[in-house]
Amino acid sequence: MTVPGRKQGSAPVRAPESRGRTDSKPRPKTARGRRTRTRLLDAAAEEFGARGFHEASVASITAAAGVAQGTFYIYFDSKEDLFRQLVLDMGQRLREHLEPALGAVRDRIEAERAGLKAFLTFARDNGNFYRIVMEAQFVDPDVFRRYFSDFGKAYTENLDRAARKGQIRPGNAEVRAWALMGISVFLGLRFAVWDAGDEVEDLVDGVMDMLADGLRPDGAGDAP
Repeated sequence: MTVPGRKQGSAPVRAPESRGRTDSKPRPKTARGRRTRTRLLDAAAEEFGARGFHEASVASITAAAGVAQGTFYIYFDSKEDLFRQLVLDMGQRLREHLEPALGAVRDRIEAERAGLKAFLTFARDNGNFYRIVMEAQFVDPDVFRRYFSDFGKAYTENLDRAARKGQIRPGNAEVRAWALMGISVFLGLRFAVWDAGDEVEDLVDGVMDMLADGLRPDGAGDAP
């Protein structure tokens, strides 16, 4: 998995602009306001991650953040609004985590290796990430679809660009993008959320072996 919209050597990518639901409150202009909003998002990640959307409350989130309940409504309209913004914020945090890993890659194959390794590391280091993003499909299907569609669209563009450069074989870039995203998501679920005992490098080696050589036995496709 690589950073959506990222070309090798290009400037960092910021979170995409909203299509549909957007921030109901303007982003704070002061450093203090931005810090308070971040504290609320961090507290929400802990509360939603530990208790789920329906069990968490504005009261529990503001208590964890150390702010008054009235302050909450300066930044968010409701618990639902906060949840939406948190899902998008997690996408941005993932992008920011992937950026350094992809800064020095030379081609698409290196980008796949570096991106997958960074993604699995992020999933292991952010235990609430999976629960919150996956719960979004029930709390707010639109933001859930947007989260993955934004990655899928840019991933498709990156693979198409790599094929035009001769870095990978030509093919259906969209199908490939979603297949590779599926590999990342389910590897993260199995080897980061359920059981993090395996070495990330070994997991990545296994995936890259499959991507490079496929599943067909050696010589099976050769002419007699």
